[in-house]
Amino acid sequence: MPGPHLLARRGPPVRSVGRVLVICTGNVCRSPYLERRLRQLLDGQHIEVESAGTRALVGADIEPGSVAALEALGADTTGFASRQLSPAMLDAADIVITATQKHRADAVALHPRALRKTFTLGELADLVRDADLDGAAAGPEAAAADRDTPWAAIVAEVARGRRGLNPARSAAESDIPDPYGRGSAAYDLMSTEIESQLPVVVAALTPPAV
Repeated sequence: MPGPHLLARRGPPVRSVGRVLVICTGNVCRSPYLERRLRQLLDGQHIEVESAGTRALVGADIEPGSVAALEALGADTTGFASRQLSPAMLDAADIVITATQKHRADAVALHPRALRKTFTLGELADLVRDADLDGAAAGPEAAAADRDTPWAAIVAEVARGRRGLNPARSAAESDIPDPYGRGSAAYDLMSTEIESQLPVVVAALTPPAV
């Protein structure tokens, strides 16, 4: 669960959240689920959340198992089409969230400069869980003189700076399991794993109140 200092940060944003890019393999199960949940939970913020796949089923809709899991939580599943990940997408994002460590490595191989802003969902949750993001809003990471700096870029920089402070998760601990081609239990597991990390990440991506 997120700490009290994260849960308390609500209200009019200091700046826009910016662009969040979510990545998995086919861009039909895990990344669309996370994309649509982030949109839902950060509704009302100035944010763009998109997703893509390292081997996308280009043009495909969200898989029915992910649709069912999203609709059970009241999230919008309409208007989706799978996209292939590109360097331009990575360059434009303020923070990149991947389903697995392999996806993170593939993204960085495609666009090396994305290393500083690309994290697995579990890694990001660990890095921001106890971070002083309110302090970062007034610190050098915030580029305080530039109110146009997206909040997601600040979160990414804070998270990057905390790498190495604690032992990193193994792939088995960090990766969101792929439910593609499997039964409903696999989608339940995917949803459970994502939802266990999501509150901390959503709280971190919510800009501090004015």
